[in-house]
Amino acid sequence: MDLSFLKSLYERPGPYASVYADLSRTTEDASKAAELRWRALREELEDQGTPPDTLHAIEQTIEEELWDRRSEGLAIFAADGKVLHMERLREPIPNDRATLGALPDVLPYLAQRGERFPHLLAVVDRRGGVIDCVTAEGRHTHIEVKGDEDYPIRKTKAGDWNQSRFQRSSENVWKANAKQFAQEIVRAAEKCGARAIVIAGDTRARTAVLDEVSDRVLEHTVETDKNTSIDAPELEAELQRVLELKTTERIMNVAERFDRELALGERAVAGLPATAKAVREGRVETLLLADDLDSDARLWVGPDPADIAMSAEELRDEFGVREPLAERADAALVRAAAATDGELVVLPSNGPEGPAQNIHVGAVLRFTA
Repeated sequence: MDLSFLKSLYERPGPYASVYADLSRTTEDASKAAELRWRALREELEDQGTPPDTLHAIEQTIEEELWDRRSEGLAIFAADGKVLHMERLREPIPNDRATLGALPDVLPYLAQRGERFPHLLAVVDRRGGVIDCVTAEGRHTHIEVKGDEDYPIRKTKAGDWNQSRFQRSSENVWKANAKQFAQEIVRAAEKCGARAIVIAGDTRARTAVLDEVSDRVLEHTVETDKNTSIDAPELEAELQRVLELKTTERIMNVAERFDRELALGERAVAGLPATAKAVREGRVETLLLADDLDSDARLWVGPDPADIAMSAEELRDEFGVREPLAERADAALVRAAAATDGELVVLPSNGPEGPAQNIHVGAVLRFTA
């Protein structure tokens, strides 16, 4: 997971209020229940000493969302009287939580957010088709492709005197439209950097399009026999299935590399002390964290992302940090990794047995010490 989108979050000095609010509405009294859950979270923030202006900014965001009914849950990070980052969740995290700390509590959010693969969805017919492309940052592009209709696109009935001529015309139109649509797919995929592509629609049109796309596009393409509209729920479900498979593949590839490098004693480290040292030195290419939201592991931090150590004394004596603060280890590691353009892989707690299965924290390194 690319962490660069978090960099702006860490520009404030803190303290940070982090809120995960369940706004789901699955019962008749769901709205009232959501309001009560928010009140409980608000009290927790007050008890922890959240500044009033920061609390007010969070409350405004929650109330607007409750009124608009746009999401099942929210992740909110606020400081200095402003909401710095807010994202609607596909589903609420298992338990509401609200914390105030030196750093934002981002792991629950990142674990649910997962990898954001740029992707493309295309529905084709014999006249053209529709393309939806989404970048890793969530920017959406919608393209409608209208092919040539100067000739009949349905074959004539057997026995017509000009059957052969019209059938050749139909075939030529299909092929021309397929080539045009394939070119649009290639352009759109390159523009958004698509790493997952799903093509649906008319069977013969799909086949013709796939014959025309580049090998690079074909490498990332999955074909589905669903002949439906681009906004159909079943097509969205198929896209999500493909993206989940891509995420699993990414996790397994990184975990296998981690195990291999660790066994060689080269570009990987395991355990909190070694990982903290590596991320402080800017050596972390990919940070690995277990999806353990209740972890009590702590690190000591200072104002700079590189201010990270196992003890307050180490930060004071070796790095000159005057007032070290204890913080969640995962929060400290993510901040430091983001600052040095490192990536993150969250190892699912309920994942299958495999590489890195016993690792709670570790890293694949750019270079050895």
